[in-house]
Amino acid sequence: MTDVLISNTPQRATVDDARPVSSTLARAFDDDPMMRWFFPDESTRESGLARYFTTLFTRQYAHHGVCERTEAAAAFWVPPEGQEKAVPDAETVQELQDILGDRAPLFRDTVMAAAEHAPQEPHWYLAVIGADPAAQGQGHGAALLRSGLAKADAAGLPVYLESSKSANLPVYEHFGFAVREELQLPGGGPLLWSMRREPRTADSA
Repeated sequence: MTDVLISNTPQRATVDDARPVSSTLARAFDDDPMMRWFFPDESTRESGLARYFTTLFTRQYAHHGVCERTEAAAAFWVPPEGQEKAVPDAETVQELQDILGDRAPLFRDTVMAAAEHAPQEPHWYLAVIGADPAAQGQGHGAALLRSGLAKADAAGLPVYLESSKSANLPVYEHFGFAVREELQLPGGGPLLWSMRREPRTADSA
């Protein structure tokens, strides 16, 4: 039996796509060190991650970001004009705290620590990107990366991201990112790498 290929063509993601988007990201981030730190219970991790990504997507990024998906991946980008608006409001923070339970203080401290190291100049921020492991090797994540990077390049702006999974660093480096900083998260958390990619012109690409 051969693997079934599914479409990896990026399309805009709206709040109506919340269920497939959150389910995909929950599977994508199951082995992510930071998410395992936030959701240590294996029996409830996938459902917790699905609720977590649903909240982030429907309350923040779907309204103030550029969200795209394929049939097996999703990415949330935030352009400069959306970054102040994408900060969680009090109701969103409360919802996230309810989802995270006793891990909520660790999440809060992590967000604050990462924010202190974010670049100050205008940039595109890759907040979330993940592909279902079942579709690994079919180009879903790469298609979404190329789509978002093209938008940042068209605006002549750098791109910033954070990753807590060391295995992903070479992937991002392949797309022009370079490690900017290595951060030890507070409370005994995992390492977090901040990465930056300079804008490319058609000639340099």
